[in-house]
Amino acid sequence: MSAIRLLVLGAVRQHGRAHGYQVRNDLEYWGAHEWSHAKPGSIYHALKQMAKQGLLLAHEMAPSTAGGPPRVEYEITGAGTEEYFRLLREALVDRDRGIDVLSAAIGFMVDLERAEVVALLRERLRRLAAWRASVTEHYVPEDGPEKLGHIGEIMNMWVHTADGEAAWTRGLVDRIEGGAYTFAGEGEPFVGVLGEGQENPYATGERHPDDDR
Repeated sequence: MSAIRLLVLGAVRQHGRAHGYQVRNDLEYWGAHEWSHAKPGSIYHALKQMAKQGLLLAHEMAPSTAGGPPRVEYEITGAGTEEYFRLLREALVDRDRGIDVLSAAIGFMVDLERAEVVALLRERLRRLAAWRASVTEHYVPEDGPEKLGHIGEIMNMWVHTADGEAAWTRGLVDRIEGGAYTFAGEGEPFVGVLGEGQENPYATGERHPDDDR
């Protein structure tokens, strides 16, 4: 799974309808260009591709009074919504995915119900434990990495990574079960997008040919 599909679908869904530069602006506001491949070219390419795939509906708007090409607004379709929630659920449980995919999923987890998110994260913990057990079949952390030469440091890193991620996940589960955040069906969600005309303090300022589209 690529994080960019989840990020773009989620960003469009938050707005209802959004043009490409709005999506780009949101993702830069979240810092996604730092922790994922959400660069301008990738965002605009994903919008166009998912429109071709029927996941987004492209609306061509009237040209601006200042001239230039018509601006395109995107709206998520029924198929796009199904794909969005499939990617979101998969990202929350699958420990084989990169940190960018998990980061995107955490950013959108409140679109699911609280109980479901807890269940998905518990499944993630189960998979982490199973993966750690498979590593420790060949490597005993208590003995230290030296017994396997410097190659042992690889397994040592894997075990520490699994332990750290599991500790973080358990903490997140505890916070969610303790009532943190507003999930689907619980009321008005936290708004993590910029208002109309609001300046983005994290914008890269990098221009792209599709910014005006």
